[in-house]
Amino acid sequence: MIRSLRWRLLIAFFLLALTTAGLVAVVIRFTNSDQLSQLIIEQQRSELNDRLVTYYTENGSWQGIENFWFDFRPDSGLTQPLPKDVQRGWDGRPNERYDRRQLFGLLDENNRVIIPIYPDYPANSQVTQAAAQRGDAINVDGVRVGTILTAPYQPLFNPQEELFLQRTDRAIALAAVGAVLVALVLGLLLARSLTRPLTALTAAAEKIAGGDLEQQVTVKSTDEIGRLAASFNRMSREVSRSNQLRRQMTADIAHDLRTPLTVIAGYIESMRDGVLKPTPERMTLIYGEIEHLQRLVGDLRLLAQAEAGELPLNPQALNPRGILERAAAPYTDRAAQQQVSLHIDAKTDLPALRGDEDRLYQVFSNLISNALRYTPAGGTITLTAALNGAAIEFRVQDTGSGIPPEHLDNVFNRFYRADSARSADEGEMGLGLAICKALIDAHGGSIRAQSAPGEGSTFILCLPLAN
Repeated sequence: MIRSLRWRLLIAFFLLALTTAGLVAVVIRFTNSDQLSQLIIEQQRSELNDRLVTYYTENGSWQGIENFWFDFRPDSGLTQPLPKDVQRGWDGRPNERYDRRQLFGLLDENNRVIIPIYPDYPANSQVTQAAAQRGDAINVDGVRVGTILTAPYQPLFNPQEELFLQRTDRAIALAAVGAVLVALVLGLLLARSLTRPLTALTAAAEKIAGGDLEQQVTVKSTDEIGRLAASFNRMSREVSRSNQLRRQMTADIAHDLRTPLTVIAGYIESMRDGVLKPTPERMTLIYGEIEHLQRLVGDLRLLAQAEAGELPLNPQALNPRGILERAAAPYTDRAAQQQVSLHIDAKTDLPALRGDEDRLYQVFSNLISNALRYTPAGGTITLTAALNGAAIEFRVQDTGSGIPPEHLDNVFNRFYRADSARSADEGEMGLGLAICKALIDAHGGSIRAQSAPGEGSTFILCLPLAN
């Protein structure tokens, strides 16, 4: 149980609150007494100053002040005699705390000690100007007539002040305990709020590990945990989508393999049983199906190499218009037969790009072949190339039937066909665009599709310049 994150957080909050409350309590406890002592001294000194000013005003001098000093000194408030070890303060022996009646001395206007503070300032001794300035001046009509000296000792506390300190200590202790309890409650709530989404993520991850890939957790915040949950949801959707594509791809491969194999097996079996004769026409048909299988296996191998980064390339400086002209040449007659206009719009002085000519020829051949397949008579296919920053941007644009928006994100997937009614005739196995993307990626470029139903399609390719 202690190993769980919730308990670790709770213990951390508890220790943090305990340490903080303890430090605050200790600091206040040890400074409270000193602050109270300083307050008492300041109050007593102020009262003593007022009385001495009155005495000097009435008598005109400090003569006879020694006889009346006891009446002027502040009362300690003690109801019992002082302990003997405390009373020894007048003989010069230092004590930890003194009766507050022993804390003050008096200097005249010439800095001579009238009322002594032992052992530092004995009676009739002369005090330096610097020492006198540290005292509290007694002013009458704006003239300094004396100075109150304060001993560097702490006063004794009377019973009321001791009671005040005790009550303050109890209040500090109660506040510390309350702070720790509040920290525990808040820590428990915060630990639950932190660990609850993590628990949900763990449960969802375990379900994914068990094969249930479509898992979504509730995102209730925008902090780091919320972003983690959102990323997990996206990952889950992509994993589920990839798994569905993998299953679909397996089914498509099986279908594309089964059809030619069925044709080949049917003819071979019929010839073996003597139902059909092995004529040259039938042999040609069987060989065509074998070529279909070979193209399928070759395309799959090409995709596997490209995605693994193992596709051999022969890069060289290429003229962009020259690539388009070579790719369009084999389709000129076919376009004319289909009454489709095929033309190139590219300058001859474009900067050279670096690529494998045969692989790029394969890319543009696939795109032109697709455009011819979906462009009706009277339509147009335009091949363009233009400089775009540090790359050459190619466009293969047709005026065909277009691609529905819901299919645009999937057209570069293996075996994906936007028109599911079409069969894999004429070598159309749903691998052409996937191969295009793999080859363009291998060149460090990019490819994307733009289309709208009834308005044709445009495939945009960007390839880096040679330099």
